[in-house]
Amino acid sequence: MITHGAQIERFKAIDPKLSEKLFLPYADFMVQAGFPSPAEDYSEERLDLNKKLIINPTNTFFVRVKGESMNGDGISNGDLLIVDRSAVPSDNSILVCFIDGEFTLKRIKRSSYNCFLEPSNPGFPLIKVDPENDLRIWGVVTWSIKKHY
Repeated sequence: MITHGAQIERFKAIDPKLSEKLFLPYADFMVQAGFPSPAEDYSEERLDLNKKLIINPTNTFFVRVKGESMNGDGISNGDLLIVDRSAVPSDNSILVCFIDGEFTLKRIKRSSYNCFLEPSNPGFPLIKVDPENDLRIWGVVTWSIKKHY
């Protein structure tokens, strides 16, 4: 069995339920993450997360992360990812890949002669993709959602 670090749990893709709109309150102001700033007036709008986070609904799915190889990018075990199958991967994109029979989550790095799947946790190995490998890109990670409590 090949193990590549942060794996996608047996790859149970979850399609977004876009038929229902979910409008949540959205306070249109920035929250200071440094020193507190004086209170500002703000306006409250309604925000549909499906519309904000999903560009191409028919080619988008959710998947949960299992593993820690991408924690340098802030992606941790249990996080929920939004993945777009129609997005064109570029160098440095975070991808859901299927390599040699297993799913993995890595950044893609290309050079003139080589292609690598790179973890963001230095405790995990770089994966060199050779012509003998069966590599399929399932989609580009567009958003990650994490629970903080």
